[in-house]
Amino acid sequence: MFYFRFLLLALFFLTGSALISEGAPVYMARRDSKFALVPLCDGFDFPVGKPDGNGYYRSRGLRVKSPRHMGEDWNGNGGGNSDLGDPVYSVGHGVVTYAADARGAWGKVVIVRHAFREPKSGKVLCCQTLYAHLNDINVVLGQLVLRGTQVGTIGTNRGMYPAHLHVELHYNPDVNCGHQGIPKTERNYGRLTDFINRFRRLPLEKRMVRVPIGGFLPYKGTEGL
Repeated sequence: MFYFRFLLLALFFLTGSALISEGAPVYMARRDSKFALVPLCDGFDFPVGKPDGNGYYRSRGLRVKSPRHMGEDWNGNGGGNSDLGDPVYSVGHGVVTYAADARGAWGKVVIVRHAFREPKSGKVLCCQTLYAHLNDINVVLGQLVLRGTQVGTIGTNRGMYPAHLHVELHYNPDVNCGHQGIPKTERNYGRLTDFINRFRRLPLEKRMVRVPIGGFLPYKGTEGL
């Protein structure tokens, strides 16, 4: 409870602005053209059935060779469209760098950029997670989110697919939902489940850190940070 209160106070004082949506405060990241301030991650949870993915299973994983699949697909145990409209959560603290309808094979997409300290090296690293085929988007561009904040709901991309969540882990923060100009290798794209299990809980550090922004390439008329 103390840590939760600390984060809320940190978001309030460091952002200097807040929007109200359905009675809940939405804190916007303090940022300039190159960096945004975010809470340092204290661990990562699963994007559905929080915190442990209960009630869901991973139906597809990362495949960088043809036929490529650049992330993971998560389905409800009930199958079919039983998970349509179920909540999708940010896996960790971060800032929303994209929240738009990319249409095409993507549909509605949210991208969250994170910062975490890698335990072995002690370095603060940056990564991001992408949540696609959403039925609804529940965050706005530039919003600060905590681990477990709802970012959207599971969708079908207008009936193109059975309901499921497509989620990606990007080690390269310049990746956008078009994957433009970024080699499709495991240097740039990660295995999200393995990453979550590896960094499930990290030491608590009561601090905000900078993550890079400004490198997001426009995609089909939509823009991000």
